[in-house]
Amino acid sequence: MSTADRYIEDIRVGEAWTSRPVHISAEDIVEFGFRYDPQPMHTDAEAAARGPFGGLIASGWQIAALAMRLSVEAKVFGNTPIIGAGVDELRWVKPVRAGDTVTMTREITRVELPGKPRSRGTVHSTMVVRNQNGEDVLTMKVSAKVPPRPLAA
Repeated sequence: MSTADRYIEDIRVGEAWTSRPVHISAEDIVEFGFRYDPQPMHTDAEAAARGPFGGLIASGWQIAALAMRLSVEAKVFGNTPIIGAGVDELRWVKPVRAGDTVTMTREITRVELPGKPRSRGTVHSTMVVRNQNGEDVLTMKVSAKVPPRPLAA
């Protein structure tokens, strides 16, 4: 998106962007699964085939972590350092399978200016990860603390 610094005063409700597409391979799923979510549906293709999803699927945490990476890469706030303030309503809507390609859309839904001078405001966004068929696979509402524009020297 931008490398310019952006501050709470610069952010507008309705701003939105879509990430680059990311291909999810079986190797990606298994590697993440063994490291962070070692359940058979994420680590063992044969066991996963007999399970409730009928095959290997990505951990929801893998897709949430990917959404974070895509958000950081996009530099929605430019080079301005922000602080994550929380996630609400995280939903894993549909499994992500080996061979899927996902993109993430982030839209600013509310901007709260700081209550005290020179403190950070809060930016609320909705993040939606979709597969190559345009189907939602993950949705969440996120909040970030964004600083005000620095005082002129």
